[in-house]
Amino acid sequence: MLFVYYPRCSTCQKAKKWLDEHDIEYEERDIVKDNPQYDDLKEWHEKSGYPLKKFFNTSGMVYRKNNIKDKLPDMSEDEQLKLLATDGMLVKRPVLVGDDFAVTGFRVKEWEEKLL
Repeated sequence: MLFVYYPRCSTCQKAKKWLDEHDIEYEERDIVKDNPQYDDLKEWHEKSGYPLKKFFNTSGMVYRKNNIKDKLPDMSEDEQLKLLATDGMLVKRPVLVGDDFAVTGFRVKEWEEKLL
């Protein structure tokens, strides 16, 4: 399992603690040092079943500063994936990727359904 996170993010820290408390093995990937690439994001999006908008960190400074909210409606899915791949801080975190699923954010109930 792949756990993509930002070490300074308190939600990511809670998610990591939850994984550890439940003895779930995972590989860590720092979203800033190892920014998700286009192919990663495309695969995760397909596994998630989420609308692509759920992969954007809508409360992040990069998202707000660049008025991405106003640009998304006119962008194709391909353009959105390319944009996400430009900066890890644009991606909602944490991202947890398993063999047949991907989830963004940390919602305990959803994680329990997928992992326990």
